[in-house]
Amino acid sequence: MSTEKVRELGQALRERIGRVIIGQEEAIQLLMVALVSEGHVLFEGPPGTGKTLLARSFAACLKLELKRVQFTPDLMPGDLVGTNLFNFQTNSFTVTKGPVFTELLLADEINRTPPKTQAALLEAMQERTVTIDGTSHPLSAGFMVVATQNPIEQEGTYPLPEAQLDRFLFKVLIGYPGREEEVVMVRTHGHQTTMPKLDQLGLAPLCDLRYIQWVRQVVAGIRLADETVAYVVDLIRATRHHPALQYGASPRAANMLAAAARAAAVLEGREFVIPDDVKGLFKPLLRHRVVLAPSAEVDGLGADQVLEQVLAQVPAPR
Repeated sequence: MSTEKVRELGQALRERIGRVIIGQEEAIQLLMVALVSEGHVLFEGPPGTGKTLLARSFAACLKLELKRVQFTPDLMPGDLVGTNLFNFQTNSFTVTKGPVFTELLLADEINRTPPKTQAALLEAMQERTVTIDGTSHPLSAGFMVVATQNPIEQEGTYPLPEAQLDRFLFKVLIGYPGREEEVVMVRTHGHQTTMPKLDQLGLAPLCDLRYIQWVRQVVAGIRLADETVAYVVDLIRATRHHPALQYGASPRAANMLAAAARAAAVLEGREFVIPDDVKGLFKPLLRHRVVLAPSAEVDGLGADQVLEQVLAQVPAPR
């Protein structure tokens, strides 16, 4: 059974990454869902909580080519996507491809670069192509962006615009670990002050991009029952009428929620989607797509709290 093979891969991936990343099971699961549903992920959390190491470990276990870009205020669009350089030997222009031409792009501290450079990623994330001097260049079939940002560092940051946030399938909140998890973390990595080297951690690849593409075909074949489709649509529409939200989610969010729920079902070894698949993905998929009303901020409500209210208000199919 094809879905059973995918479930076994998911379990093995969680176990292997769990040797390095302690206590981030939800983040690992959402990374897998995003990969097989061709989505991108934004990690938000304090410095030093393993966001970069998680992305690097994920790429190593799946044999994905990874390129890391440190986003800074002086980073230009050409530094990211590439540019045409004049070759004096051939008397012609040659395309020099930037780091976006990879399978997994790690965009570290993405909110530290100006909007002009942030916008250079819009086409790449949506269409899997980049345009250099009027010519379109396709990206890898496995292209995925994993971006990080630190919410507590406000000085020198540029908030991501709504159009940029909407390109991310999930916004994953990475918090501090629990005490026992932190004890294990210090036992594992407390002998060094630098980033652990992956070749020393035993993160041998479990599969490659060809296998991931096969999993995507399996996900595409999963069908949603009519009542599940209606549940997804009702949840999205409910965000547009909630008094605590100034702007609700778009129809694109409904499509993304349905696609992600299919991927989550396959990763659990099922050929059908259940309401719990939708519920489990609702907050990470919507928290960066809704805008709180001023009254909600006065009342001290956050996006997650409002989305929990929406989940409670919309009845799930039986």
